[in-house]
Amino acid sequence: MSTKDKLGNFQPSQTAKGATLQKLSKLWAKKYVQKHSIPEKAWQSDSPGLRAITAQRLLDSLRTIMIQSWTKTEALLCQEIKRQGINYRLIDPWQITKDTYLIYEKVLLAYADQVTPERLCLFLSPELGRLRHNYTAIDPRVIAFVSLQFHYSGQFLLKSLSPQEQATVSVYFQVIDDCLYMPLQRLYKAAANYEHQSLALVLLRQILPDQALISQQIATRIIDLHPNYHCHSGSLANPSVKSASIRDVELFQVYLWLCVLEKSIAPIQEELFPLCVMLYPSLNVGWELVRHMIHLLGREFSKRLSRQQIPLILPYLQVLWEMFSPEVFPERLPVEALENSA
Repeated sequence: MSTKDKLGNFQPSQTAKGATLQKLSKLWAKKYVQKHSIPEKAWQSDSPGLRAITAQRLLDSLRTIMIQSWTKTEALLCQEIKRQGINYRLIDPWQITKDTYLIYEKVLLAYADQVTPERLCLFLSPELGRLRHNYTAIDPRVIAFVSLQFHYSGQFLLKSLSPQEQATVSVYFQVIDDCLYMPLQRLYKAAANYEHQSLALVLLRQILPDQALISQQIATRIIDLHPNYHCHSGSLANPSVKSASIRDVELFQVYLWLCVLEKSIAPIQEELFPLCVMLYPSLNVGWELVRHMIHLLGREFSKRLSRQQIPLILPYLQVLWEMFSPEVFPERLPVEALENSA
C-alpha cells in the first residue's frame, strides 16, 4: 500500500521500498553472474580442499599485498591530492588498507566455503555500499584512492595463482570492484521511492539485465576503432584493461540511471565527472575515448528504449556529452570514427 506525504503525493510504503530494493539487488546479482559466467559453474565443481588451500595461501600473503597495493596507488595518484585540491587528511592509508584487508579476507573465506558469486554479491553489496558512502560523504574523489587500492590488491593476489585458479577467483574479486566502484546502494534506495509500475522503475528493470551486454559491446567496438591505443596498463584489448573498460561503461550507465531516479544532474556533476578528471589522465585514458563511449551509449539506448522512455534519459545523456565535450577537453574524436560507429 502507498501513503501520502504532507504535500499529498503518493509515497511507497516501507514494505514496498524493501521489496523494490531486494528485487533490484537480486536482479543485479543475477546479471553479475551471467556477465562473469564460468563454463560448467566451476565455483560449484571445484574441490573444497583445493579451494581452502588456495584461499589460505592468499590469506597468508594479504598483509604484504596491502602494502604493495598502496605503494602503487599512492605513486599513481599522490600528485592529484595537490592538483585537485583534496584535503590530505581525508586520505588515510592505514584505514584504507585495513578496510581492504577485511573485505578481501571475507571474500577469500567465502570462496573457501564455496559461497556462490551471486550469493556473495547479495550479502557483500550492502557492506561495500556503506564503505563507499563513508569515503564519499565529504569528498567523492576519495573513492578513487580506495577503489584503486582494492583493484591493485586483487591484481597482485591473482598473479600468484594458476590460470585455472585465476578464472574462478577473479569472479569473486570482481564483486568487490563492481559494488565498491558503483553507487549501487544509492541507486536501489532511489528506486525504492517509486511506485512499482512507474515509468522510471519499469525502464530500470528493463535495462538492467542488458547493462552488461551493452557495456561489453561498447568496449569491444571501441577496441575495434582504436586498435593501437595504449593506456597506463596496456592496450585496450588487454584482458584486464578490457574488463576495466566494461566496468567503466557500466559505471556511466549506473550514474545515468541514478540521475533519472533522483531527477538531478548532481550525481554526474558532483561525483562522476570529478572522479574521471582525476583518474583518467593518470591512467592515460583519452577524452576522445570517453566521448566515443557516450556516443555509443546513446545509440544503444535509442535501440532499446521506447519513445516514452527516451525523454527520461536523454537530458542527462546530453549533459554528460557537454561536460566531456571538445570545448572542455580539446582532444577530438575523428569524424570518420563517429560515422563508422553505427
